[in-house]
Amino acid sequence: MKFARLFDKSEWVGFAIIAAVLLIVFPAVIDIFRLNLVGKYLTYAFVAIGLVLCWGMGGILSLGQGIFFGLGGYCMAMFLKLEASTPENTSIQSTPGIPDFMDWNQLTELPWWWQPFNSLPFTLIAIIVVPSILAFIIGQAMFQRRVGGVYFAIITQAIAAILTILIVGQQGYTGGINGITDLRTLLGWDIRTDSAKYVLYFVNVLLLLIVIMLAQFVRISKFGRLLIAMREQEDRVRFSGYSVADFKVFIFCLAAAFSGIGGAMFTLQVGFMSPSFVGIVPSIEMVIFAAVGGRLSIFGAVIGALVVNFAKTTFSETFPELWLFAMGGMFIAVVMAFPNGLAGLYSSYIAPFFKKIGSKPKPATPMENVANSTPKAPAE
Repeated sequence: MKFARLFDKSEWVGFAIIAAVLLIVFPAVIDIFRLNLVGKYLTYAFVAIGLVLCWGMGGILSLGQGIFFGLGGYCMAMFLKLEASTPENTSIQSTPGIPDFMDWNQLTELPWWWQPFNSLPFTLIAIIVVPSILAFIIGQAMFQRRVGGVYFAIITQAIAAILTILIVGQQGYTGGINGITDLRTLLGWDIRTDSAKYVLYFVNVLLLLIVIMLAQFVRISKFGRLLIAMREQEDRVRFSGYSVADFKVFIFCLAAAFSGIGGAMFTLQVGFMSPSFVGIVPSIEMVIFAAVGGRLSIFGAVIGALVVNFAKTTFSETFPELWLFAMGGMFIAVVMAFPNGLAGLYSSYIAPFFKKIGSKPKPATPMENVANSTPKAPAE
């Protein structure tokens, strides 16, 4: 499939607009603090794009995407924490070479499953592989038994709660409720400086654009058409000889990999990772991002992540006690007024309006020309 066929003409325009706004407009007009906030919002767009493929196209509603976002974030945080815990960077610990929270919990040796994260190549692979492996296990256990719909959503929500409890309970190994904090350098490069935040923002945007193109490739492929067929008539696809369970497992793993990348970029830009980004509440918020932007639109997922998080920040700064109700009201309003989100609102009302304005008068057919040229009888 040729690269130019990924998008049609209007979609290429939308892709170019999004790329120009993120790469040129935002860095030029907003300060580094707000730009870093936008970068943080865009890390959630990775999750929202995965939900468009998983939920919008495949009909698989997952209320546990925070699991994979958190796993990707923790993989990156473990590498950064081990670098910050080297003997030359720690002088007050009784046991240099291990993270400070392990030292506080009387651990004297680095656990074996932490040791591979001393390697950056291993960490980069783990960011994608670890969430995908867990998604594969969950998918195989659920989809092979034809568990779906509300039941699958509830189970993923329960797994998110279990993982949160596990992370909090194993404080000596995970940092507990505080998470993994005080992340300073990446291979000796200070990620806390303004220049580093600019670089990380651009890396984040470029990765997001790559994920958008990959998601679009899936959407227009035969596999994408089968996903939509599964969403509408799953039994008919199964009776046609296709393995519905395997398709669901694959798209669920792909959405998990996207979420893991977003979590890793979140850790780099924010400087910490905690269980508060793994549990039920953040997972539901991620579904809201996709719903508000449009669960059938890849571009809508990016816009939804930006709009909802901007609204969340604004409400929490102005009305800290009301922002949760405001977010819930926004979600209800979107579902009731335009269920296809902002992208559906655009395609239903705004795009036809511009198309009507730009359309040229339709030339008359030969029969219409004959009818117009026939002299009419004089009125009596």
